[in-house]
Amino acid sequence: MNANQNIAIAVKLAAVQARILAATRQAGRAPDSVGLVAVSKHQGAPALRAAYAAGQRAFGESYVQEALDKQAQLTDLAIEWHFIGRLQTNKTRLIAAGFDWVHGLADLGHARRLSEQRPAGRPPLKVCLQVNTSGEASKGGVAPGAVADLLAVCAGLPGLQVMGLMTLPAPAADPHGRREPLRALRLLRDRLATPEQPLGCLSMGMSDDLEAAVLEGATLVRIGTAIFGARPYNKELALVDP
Repeated sequence: MNANQNIAIAVKLAAVQARILAATRQAGRAPDSVGLVAVSKHQGAPALRAAYAAGQRAFGESYVQEALDKQAQLTDLAIEWHFIGRLQTNKTRLIAAGFDWVHGLADLGHARRLSEQRPAGRPPLKVCLQVNTSGEASKGGVAPGAVADLLAVCAGLPGLQVMGLMTLPAPAADPHGRREPLRALRLLRDRLATPEQPLGCLSMGMSDDLEAAVLEGATLVRIGTAIFGARPYNKELALVDP
């Protein structure tokens, strides 16, 4: 990447951070109450390096092999790696070894495998349970009514630390429609949280609904396009590492 591209990423990152700050103020929340995961799938290692130089530390990847290739190129950076793609059984060992967080855990079998495959000596893998708050058949996640059972099992797995809940709601054009599924996740968290399992993390909100998510209690927002810009879909990569 050239200097102008690096500057562009830094400027866009600052704009996203400003949006987060404005939303926290509107919600009456502390400025540091919302973290940012830069969604870097399909972005090359130089783009991540540019964002890191501008202060970003947490990056979200959806394709395991792509992420591992970047990790090998960025070993000099103290990056916090978040897996935000759909989990597959044949990839759990690589994910357990290569990531700090998993957003989108929705299967007991995957939970057990991730726990068993977390390397000895590493802290427990931080996970968010994915909830399908919009009821879309095409979306991953468990139904709201099934979250308690999944949580009960995951809480007992030594290789995992359940941090909270995550959702990927259906797009909506109007403000009410954007906020409704996000509010549903927060209310569900409030019902399930206990002193022993506070579920403090709400992973929700992307480039188009960042403000709605913060107003509804998001503690982690996952932003890609607004930081890196659009990038063409890599069909060849998706076929190799779906």
